[in-house]
Amino acid sequence: MRRLGQLIVVLVFTIAALAVGYGPHASADPGAPHIFVIQLENKGYDETWGPASAAPYLSKTLRSEGVLLSQYYGIGHNSLDNYIAQMSGQGPNAETQADCQIYSDFTGAGTVPPGQAVGQGCVYPASVPTLAGQLTGAGRSWKGYMEDMGTPCRHPALNSQDTTQKATVASQYAARHNPFVYFHEIVDSPACQQQVVDLGALKSDLAQPDTTPNFAYITPDLCDDGHDSPCVTGAPGGLASADLWLREWVPVITSAPAFQQNGILIITFDESDGPQQDSSACCGEGPGPNSALPGIAGLGGGRVGALVISPQSVTPGTFSDTPYNHYSLLASIEDRFGLPYLGYAAAPGLPRFGTDVFNRRN
Repeated sequence: MRRLGQLIVVLVFTIAALAVGYGPHASADPGAPHIFVIQLENKGYDETWGPASAAPYLSKTLRSEGVLLSQYYGIGHNSLDNYIAQMSGQGPNAETQADCQIYSDFTGAGTVPPGQAVGQGCVYPASVPTLAGQLTGAGRSWKGYMEDMGTPCRHPALNSQDTTQKATVASQYAARHNPFVYFHEIVDSPACQQQVVDLGALKSDLAQPDTTPNFAYITPDLCDDGHDSPCVTGAPGGLASADLWLREWVPVITSAPAFQQNGILIITFDESDGPQQDSSACCGEGPGPNSALPGIAGLGGGRVGALVISPQSVTPGTFSDTPYNHYSLLASIEDRFGLPYLGYAAAPGLPRFGTDVFNRRN
């Protein structure tokens, strides 16, 4: 029965790809947005955006080009539950909160509102929908770009130890910072090999609008995302290395023809991992049906902030103090593509980016 389900997933993705001409170089609707998310790691709002920030390019140069969301929060600790929230709206469970040291299959018993899979584990069944699947079904292109991943769709063997939890000199890729590989809807599909790729593919994809995905999710490696400090290579890590990475890659994105047409860039952090692991929250989100209160690190992932840059939609140098979190980000991306809300993105009263964020008046 499990094998049959996997075959059905592959068939659905293949039919969708043929129906919309979808693939690594699918033609994009010129009227559709191009949304880029850069996901960084483990820094609180004051450390990143305050006057003593070790990331002056992010906190000053880029800050002057966009709108700063000063009340943007993670949804939990540690890393993985935040990434999964952005991709599917699923709340934490004990294993995702612990960063899935074992890359285990999710086992459960149905769902409860709002669209929450009940159970425990890491790799969600094909019945749990994702933003990637939504985009495919709507004829929109997407790609994940993961620094240092090398092999496309790289992940541990199912139900085995995750050996990417710590950086090595050979590779600083972390599977837990790649949300695509935690859903059977994606990993059991040819789309994973074609569209979850190494960061090195980004520059060539951005060269032309018709090779630029409508949605691009980008994660630096364990050094360049600010997670490690110092790094296994001897680099300083933390915000200093993240800032250097942003100096190299953000201009590549913002100078791309597709971004200039109708682009949106969102830069944020997964959680605020300070000395006492800030667990403050916003937006009234629940802990998920699988996470016992107060949970491994409490409810909420702390205040991290986010920056949104868009030459068409955002007034440079502005700010919003509306409370947002990673579920808000998912819902706001779904809004831009006209998609229904997944999981906690559908929670009543959840703030979604409005005219406080998309505040440009042409």
